[in-house]
Amino acid sequence: MANLAYILVETSVGKTRDVAGVLRGVEGIQSVDVVTGPYDIIATINAPDVNRMGVLITDTIHSVGGVVRTVTCVSLGNP
Repeated sequence: MANLAYILVETSVGKTRDVAGVLRGVEGIQSVDVVTGPYDIIATINAPDVNRMGVLITDTIHSVGGVVRTVTCVSLGNP
């Protein structure tokens, strides 16, 4: 069963479009939306397990130039 999470991304000033473009090309990221508010981007990811989800976030998303910080919200499905 896949694990769904929403990644709230804060970017450096002027880097939102660049970061969104890079994230759209990353395997495992289902959607990337530029938003208003305290975060600049909300990305939806789907990974086969929590370990791979962690690798996708820490090794891939965090390494994108312009990413300042992220908050991960893991979906609990329909309880």
